[in-house]
Amino acid sequence: MLSDTPGLHHVTGIVGDAGAHASFYAETLGLRLLRRTVNYEDIHQHHLYFGDATGSPGSVFTVFPDPHGDSGRAGKPGYAAVAFAVPPDSLGYWRDRLTDRGVAVEDLPASDRFGDAALSVADPSGTRVELVESDAGGDPWLGDEEAAADADSVPESAAIRGLYGVTALPADPYGTASVLDTLGFEYEAEAGDRIRYRAPGDRATVVDLLDRDAPYLREGPGALHHAAVRVPDREALLDWHDLFRERGYDVSRVKDRHFFHSLYVRGPGGLLVELATEAPTPDGPRGPGLADPDATGHATELYLPPRFEDDRELIESQLPDFDIEGDRSRPR
Repeated sequence: MLSDTPGLHHVTGIVGDAGAHASFYAETLGLRLLRRTVNYEDIHQHHLYFGDATGSPGSVFTVFPDPHGDSGRAGKPGYAAVAFAVPPDSLGYWRDRLTDRGVAVEDLPASDRFGDAALSVADPSGTRVELVESDAGGDPWLGDEEAAADADSVPESAAIRGLYGVTALPADPYGTASVLDTLGFEYEAEAGDRIRYRAPGDRATVVDLLDRDAPYLREGPGALHHAAVRVPDREALLDWHDLFRERGYDVSRVKDRHFFHSLYVRGPGGLLVELATEAPTPDGPRGPGLADPDATGHATELYLPPRFEDDRELIESQLPDFDIEGDRSRPR
């Protein structure tokens, strides 16, 4: 019997320069760079994973850097923003920190967002990133002892705890609502053109649907690509695959993503949703989450699944090198 998803697994965006975005998410926002690997569909492009200390599902944000791609645009059917959970009463700290780094900050009205206190910023490619005060979430990433003692690092009292949720722009909100309901999200409230659905888990549970006019989605740097929800294992994925096919949804085969198994589905509303396993793949790396257990600090060495190891020299020659400001994990 299929069980409801407890919430989001990860969110993925398309960005521009890898180094600029690694610095933004790891240094400015204080997330951990969990994995520096490649896009399995295009091994000559990076795929960067960010999250909490262990890379627990529900904390992870990943990006496909495409420095030469045409700029993307949020629109239908797609995602308008990704939101991270920060501790209560920490937005003042974040407002000052981001402003000091030249990042424009917008206060989001709590009255339009079901009482959420939140800020909105843009990453270097224009992706909308929100910080939402919440008691939910796991442990923050605080770096190694030396980094944690650095006055420029994010203090534990303000550090990001994981994903809070996503805001989506479906072509058909009612059709997308039916997909969310099937996955186990429940309607919670609506205010103006914003409709909130929440999963039954303890973190990364919110999906807001916007019922408004918007341009069509244009994939490229600055656009979010998909949101993934958590399922327990590969057997559950196979059951979900069969259910979606029975309902006539556009569903992919089950894919081996090395760190997890997954499938992609587009139902009514056109929104791309991934289902990803909390259980790792049998041939995947050890560890309870997506972090590299052998890395001290940020995982800046290129990680490749065994099937790509024979081509490591070629792959490394095609990928731009980059560093993260303030990273003490790499020899200088």
